[in-house]
Amino acid sequence: MSTPSTDEVGTDEAVSTDEVGPRDDQSRDDQPRDDQPSGDQLRVVIVTGLAGAGRSTAANALEDIGWYLVDNLPPSLLIEVCQLARQAKQTRLAVVLDVRTRSFFEQLPTMFSDLGKAGIQPEIVYLEASDEVIVRRQESARRPHPLQGNGRLMDGINRERDSLATLRAAADLVIDTSSLNVHQLSTRINHAFGGSDHDQLRVTVMSFGFKNGIPIDADLVLDVRFLPNPHWIPALRPQTGLSREVSDYVLSRPGAEEFVEQLQKMLTVIGEGYIREGKRFATVAIGCTGGKHRSTAIAEEFARRLRADGRVTNVLHRDLGRE
Repeated sequence: MSTPSTDEVGTDEAVSTDEVGPRDDQSRDDQPRDDQPSGDQLRVVIVTGLAGAGRSTAANALEDIGWYLVDNLPPSLLIEVCQLARQAKQTRLAVVLDVRTRSFFEQLPTMFSDLGKAGIQPEIVYLEASDEVIVRRQESARRPHPLQGNGRLMDGINRERDSLATLRAAADLVIDTSSLNVHQLSTRINHAFGGSDHDQLRVTVMSFGFKNGIPIDADLVLDVRFLPNPHWIPALRPQTGLSREVSDYVLSRPGAEEFVEQLQKMLTVIGEGYIREGKRFATVAIGCTGGKHRSTAIAEEFARRLRADGRVTNVLHRDLGRE
């Protein structure tokens, strides 16, 4: 069930709080009391982020894969909705919070505390995009930014970023939608929340080019520019890391095999820690100069090995085709 959806997210003014998320509150360590039901059977995802970053698309994608969706819910009502979901035998609840009012930030610490006491550890999905993309999307929609007021569009965007900075820091999954279309964003959401085993780390392996900037939604950033660049080999230059010829060349260079092996071991250690801390998603970004050859080939090989180990893994080539 869902109510009318909107992608405009913000507050009436720039407001922040020091305690907004499960990692800043003590709810991660709280244990449900004997007179309260365990939250193990109810998984709660909170969808939030910047206006124009794709919040409605993410919410619709969750609903399409079977999540019970509630849109624009005041934080003070979240615990009541969770209780109703339990009574209705729901196991997956997605909530889009309305962050356009000051009371949203005032209610967050209490909301997370109440959820922790009820044995519920919510997962926060935060959507964002570059200023240029947000401006283009807002202008295309022909509507002002919710925090713009009588000022410029950029004034509203900057105020919203400041207001949501602490909530972003508490997020379990951050997705930069700047270079994603609606189908690609839906695929990212499906990968993260489409399965039934939510105690397993879900990995997104992303290739990128440093010349286009470091991905802002990456948990780990690796550099493979220490490998020879196929760009300087005429026969390989027009191809990409997805081709057998480029992949074989990159993976056969000194250090490539050792790099992938060590990265695999490192992710095993980090992944176990993430799960212990309640973090179920990891985005590993692997970069080269342009994101066409080396990073693409290494990302594909790394993802292949993760899948062979039984990890749920998705591959995204951010800059492929931009060269």
